[in-house]
Amino acid sequence: MENKESILNDLLSISQNVIDSNIIPFSDLPEYDLFLSQVVDYLNDRFEGEDFTNNIVQNYVKNEVVSKPQDGKKRGYTKVHLTELVLLGHMRPILTSDEIKKVFRLAFNDINDRTDDIIPWESAYKSFTEIQKNAFSDLQEKGLVDEVMIKELIKPFQLNEKETERIVVFLTVMTLIAQASAIKKLARKIIDEYSEE
Repeated sequence: MENKESILNDLLSISQNVIDSNIIPFSDLPEYDLFLSQVVDYLNDRFEGEDFTNNIVQNYVKNEVVSKPQDGKKRGYTKVHLTELVLLGHMRPILTSDEIKKVFRLAFNDINDRTDDIIPWESAYKSFTEIQKNAFSDLQEKGLVDEVMIKELIKPFQLNEKETERIVVFLTVMTLIAQASAIKKLARKIIDEYSEE
């Protein structure tokens, strides 16, 4: 099973690359205000596989999922807007627009009124990146999968080296999907229970 250990080490290396590319420190967000096209380019560069467009961002603004850009300014998207959109980018694969709106309301009430925010966006963002670092650290410390369980699951099969590699990867992906699915369902249930209509 020496090959299985190598596969799991490769998967850990992949997870470290995901960690490094997914956590954007608040200080790394652009300080200057941006045009909409610059915002879209920034989001697409940071969220691999996502297709943010001007229309998508404008629809989030129109539906009050994120706040309106500053009136009368060509470069109307501030660091706060980018913070909102980066957080949204992490929630987008998991939650619907209405669910994201409900989550934002928990901390910020009216998205277009900064005076009723319970906590500042910068604090919310920094808290999220800290939670994200801890989540990835926990995942790495505990391992992507229960290696003992994987070993037990593949034991009944008479697999050659290449088949073992493929099945270990398959079971690792299925484990992560099961975890993500359970977490997604739990997040949605919590949003339903605690959001105000």
